[in-house]
Order: sequence, then C-alpha cells, then structure tokens
Amino acid sequence: MIAIGNFFFKYRNNLFIFLYLLLFVPSPMIFTPEQFGENYYLWPVILGLLITFSGEIIRGITIGLAYIIRGGRDKKVYAEKLVTEGIFRHCRNPLYVGNILMLLGVGVLSNSLYYVGIVMPLFLFIYQAIVLAEENFLRNKFGRQFDDYCERVNRWLISFSGISSTFNGMRFNYKRWLLKEYNTLLVWLIGISAILIFRYPELIEDSNTRIIVFTGIVIFLGAVYGYVRYLKKSGKMTDSIA
Repeated sequence: MIAIGNFFFKYRNNLFIFLYLLLFVPSPMIFTPEQFGENYYLWPVILGLLITFSGEIIRGITIGLAYIIRGGRDKKVYAEKLVTEGIFRHCRNPLYVGNILMLLGVGVLSNSLYYVGIVMPLFLFIYQAIVLAEENFLRNKFGRQFDDYCERVNRWLISFSGISSTFNGMRFNYKRWLLKEYNTLLVWLIGISAILIFRYPELIEDSNTRIIVFTGIVIFLGAVYGYVRYLKKSGKMTDSIA
C-alpha cells in the first residue's frame, strides 16, 4: 500500500482533474423522477451543494489557520516539520477530508450513480494509500513525536472537542487561503456551474440562455482568477499576516 501511495502521491494533482472529468460520464441517476416526482432534481442539487461546500469550508479553514505543504518535494512525500496546530489538532488529514467531501458533493450534485458508487470508493482507496505513504515518511522522520500525535488525533474523523479554543487561539489568514486555493476554486466552481446549468435544464429552460449564462460565469471566474494570480505573481498580495 505504501508503494501504491507513493505512486499516486506523485500524480495526485492530475488525478484530481481526471476524477473531476468523470462527473460528466453518462450514468444512471441516484434520484429519479419515478421515486421523487417532477422536482426530483432538488434533492441532488441541495444535498450535493451542501456536501461539496462543506468540503471547501474545511479546506479553507485548514489552510487559513495552519498551512501544510501539500506538494511534497520533487513529487515525493516530504515535510520539514510536523504540523499539529489549527484543524490538524482535530484531524490528521483535514485537507483530504475536504477533498473527499468536495468530490462526493459534486458526484451527488451530478446525480451520478456510477460516480458515487464506483469512482468514490476508488478515490477513497487511493487516498488511503497516499495517507499510509505519508504516515510512513512522517513516522520515520519524527518517530515518537508522530506516534504521540496519532494517538491523540484521528486519521479521518474530525473531532470537534476543543475546536472553539483552536479558533480563538489562532487568526484566520484569508490571504493565504485565497493564494493557495484559487486554482482549486476555479476548477471546482466552473465544474459546479457546468453541472447545474447543463445537467438540469429545468433550472434554465432555454438552451441559448444556458450557454450565455455559463459563458458569463466562466468569464467572471476567469477574470477573478487572473486578478488573484496577478496579485500573487507581482507580490502585491502575500500570505503574511501584518
């Protein structure tokens, strides 16, 4: 499993995009008109948005409170220090939990039985392998310090015990969240928009209007993305807290 995890760690950014594209593969529906009536689409839309936004909220809070280097070094697992503050006090892998919820949410949103029933279990297996590879590295590097951390904090389940003191004791760095997350946000929001507009013609009945609305959303998100990227590359916005 560790060897499998190291392999997928190397390609995990491309893997995320590939899994996202699978949302648009034709599939039987989870919520059907026969079961839920003519307004069946409200179930996947509401439930899917709640799940996927909860995932991004977890990611955002995690990054804003205590950022951990996600890319490793030379596409290999690496860490300079053991990060145990912020949301990492309550879960060892909150960013991955956020990713899982984001993908599960868009899977429900797309009303895809194949995605939720086949792609998500595959995704969970891959993430479990990656986490085992990361834990192997951390245990070899930090030894007992990491073992003590594992004894206190769950691998996947987020503990809400003492979370208010975590928030009170740290300052949320929104600039870091924005600078580290803008790539993910662009792909995620465009994907959500595409699913809502083209998977559910009930929301916008005219096909031309759907294209116009989606084009407008893409242009707007692209402009915001370009502006944030400019601020980052020019050094006019940094993730340091004054």
